[in-house]
Amino acid sequence: MLPLGNDNNLNFKQMKTILSAIAMALILVSCNQKTKEESTAADTKSTEAISQMYACSMHPEITGKKGEKCSKCGMELTVPVAATTSGTQTGKSDAAAANQSKADIEDILVSYLNLKNKLTKDDSNGAADKGKTLLASFNKFDFKSLDAKQKAAYLDIADDAKENAEHIGDNAGKLDHQREHFVLLSKDINDLIALFGTKQKLYQDYCPMADEGKGAIWISETKEIKNPYEGSKMLTCGSVKKEL
Repeated sequence: MLPLGNDNNLNFKQMKTILSAIAMALILVSCNQKTKEESTAADTKSTEAISQMYACSMHPEITGKKGEKCSKCGMELTVPVAATTSGTQTGKSDAAAANQSKADIEDILVSYLNLKNKLTKDDSNGAADKGKTLLASFNKFDFKSLDAKQKAAYLDIADDAKENAEHIGDNAGKLDHQREHFVLLSKDINDLIALFGTKQKLYQDYCPMADEGKGAIWISETKEIKNPYEGSKMLTCGSVKKEL
């Protein structure tokens, strides 16, 4: 039989072990709480930083401080980044996808206008470069948010527009050939605007001399007539048909 004192020693050891375990548990809980608080504070700080950033309405991937210029198109950064990134933790929302589609349309229009401006200057090589840029703009268009009817209409327009942009891009030095395809391309762009609309103020212009005297439209960002079909020969030939 063990002496009574040994039982007391055993109970003391057990109690000491239990107290040590409780102390460790309290320390772990305290550490976890502190880590959680630090993480929450960091998330809050990060959210505040994001909310102070702005994006370009046409190129949402370009961000910076409000009022700064977009490096791609020169427009001011006016769209709060928080608005463009909301819902990204659970995947791109329908609204975000729709906004991306609108941004892609505006990118297509900018590419077209840049091409048009090269043709007004009789710059065949420049037109070829911008034709390739326009083709790339069509290829990256995100049509996930479109309904079946819109998607079918877009693909019909885009297939034809891409073919014409490709011809313009592949025929540097052949200005007449590029302008022939620009007639068809301008019809495609006009249909694209009718389908989706645009945030830009644009004008549908008309040249009675284009397309071998049949007449043809083009889209411009200014009221001033600068004819891409005639260039320096008759730069101001034509008229504004309507504002888009």
